[in-house]
Amino acid sequence: MSNTNQYDVTVIGAGPGGYVAAIRAAQLGLKTAIVERQYMGGVCLNVGCIPTKALLHTAELFDEMQEAKRFGIIAKDISLDWKAALRNKDQVVKKMTGGVGFLMKKNKIDVHNGFGKVTGRNSVQVTDESGKQTTIETKNIIIAVGGRPRDLPQIGAAYDEDRILSSTGAMELKEIPKSLIVVGAGAIGVEFSSMFRSFGSEVTIIEALPRIVPGEDEEVSAELTRSFKKRGINMFTGAKVSSVDRSETQVVATFTDADGKEQKVTAERMLLGLGAWIPNTSDLGLESAQVEIDQRGYVKVNSMMQTTADTVYAIGDCASTSPWLAHKASAEAILAAEHIAGHTPTPIDYEKIVACTYCAPEIAHVGLTEAQARERGYDVKVGKFPFSANGKATILAQSGGFVKIVADAKYDEVLGIHIIGPRATEIIAEGGVALSHEATSESLMRTIHAHPTLYEALGEAQHAAAEGAAIHI
Repeated sequence: MSNTNQYDVTVIGAGPGGYVAAIRAAQLGLKTAIVERQYMGGVCLNVGCIPTKALLHTAELFDEMQEAKRFGIIAKDISLDWKAALRNKDQVVKKMTGGVGFLMKKNKIDVHNGFGKVTGRNSVQVTDESGKQTTIETKNIIIAVGGRPRDLPQIGAAYDEDRILSSTGAMELKEIPKSLIVVGAGAIGVEFSSMFRSFGSEVTIIEALPRIVPGEDEEVSAELTRSFKKRGINMFTGAKVSSVDRSETQVVATFTDADGKEQKVTAERMLLGLGAWIPNTSDLGLESAQVEIDQRGYVKVNSMMQTTADTVYAIGDCASTSPWLAHKASAEAILAAEHIAGHTPTPIDYEKIVACTYCAPEIAHVGLTEAQARERGYDVKVGKFPFSANGKATILAQSGGFVKIVADAKYDEVLGIHIIGPRATEIIAEGGVALSHEATSESLMRTIHAHPTLYEALGEAQHAAAEGAAIHI
C-alpha cells in the first residue's frame, strides 16, 4: 500500500547540496520534504570532507609537536594514539550530522528515510528498509544524490577495504600501515599521502599525469613536489598502473614510468585516490520525468539548475557542472531553491569557486592559472611573494610556499590567486571576494593588510603584480 504526501519541493539526497536546498526552500516558505537512504549530511559530513579534515588536523598537531622543543616546549615520548584520533573524528562527525538533523526539525522539513525514486515530474516514491513504499506528490523535485569514487576495474583493483582502500576505508583502518601506495595525486591522493606520512607510513604516489595536483598552477605543483620529497614521500608522475597483485599481507603495483620503463612497488596497502566520480543517477527513474543525462551519467542542467523537465532540478556531484566540491553543491542548492520560489538569482560563475587541498603544506586557489590565462589570450602579469619573507610564517616555523597573483596587464583585473603554504585554505577567502567583485591588483594592493598576519602575504603579492615588486623582498 502507498501513502501520499503533498509538497512544494522534495529533495532527494541529504548531503551538503540536498540539505541546504531543503533549508533554503523552507526559509522561502515552501513546504519541503527531504529523502535520504543512508545518512544525513551525505558523504561530506560522514565519510568525506569533515572526517578527513579531522584526521588531517591530528596529523598537523602531531607534526607540530615534533618541533615543540624549538618553541621552548619540552614534550617527551610523543606518540600517536590512532584509536583516540578515530574517536575524535567520529565525535566530530556525530556533532555535525546531529546538527543537520536539528536544522531539519527547526525548519519544519519532513524527513523521509529510504530510497527515493522519481516516478514522474511531480512524484517521488520512497522505499524504506522494510520495503514499505510512500508516494510523495510534489510541485518540484531537486536531485542531490551525489556520486561515488571510481575503482580501477581494468586491472582488477576494486576496493576490498582491506588491502585496496577507498578514502572511506582508509579512515577506518585499525592501525597505521607501515607502507602505502597511493594511486592518484589530486586532492584526495595528496591529502591522504600527507596524513599517513605524518603518521609514519612510507608513502609512494603513482600519478598518471605529468605532475602531482595537476589541476593547480604549475608552480604550485612544483612547490608541493619539493615539499613532499623533503618529507620522504616517493612520487612517480606520468606513470600508468598496469596491474595490481594482492595477498593477505601486501599489495604489488606494476606500472610503466614516465620513461616507459616497467617498475614494481610493494606496500602493505593501496589507496585509490583518483578523484574521479560516478554519479549516483542509475535506477533513479529520471526517464519517467523525461530528464536527460549525459553519456557519463550526469544530469544535464541549465544555469538555474533546471533539468530538461522544468519541475526537476539537479545539483552537486550528480549534475553536469564542476568542480565536485561541497561548497559548490551548497551554492547550487540555494540557487535552485530560490528559482523555484520565483526569485531571479544570479547564475554561478564556476571559474570563480575557491578550491582547497588540506595536505601539508596546504593549497588553495581561485580563478585561472597562469597557463590558462595565457591560453585565453590575456596579456598576463604575475606577482609572487614567498612565505619565507612573512613574519607570521616565520613565527610559526612554516615558511615554505608562496602566494601568486595572476592578473590581466591591460585592465589590471585579477584573474587568479594561488597559494601554497600555512593556512592557505583560510587565506584564500580574500581571493574569493576579489574575483567575485572583479577586483584589480591595484585595488587589492591599496587594501591595508594587518601585521603580523599570514594573509599580508597576499598584499605583498598584489603589490608585486600591480607595481612589479613586493616591498619585503
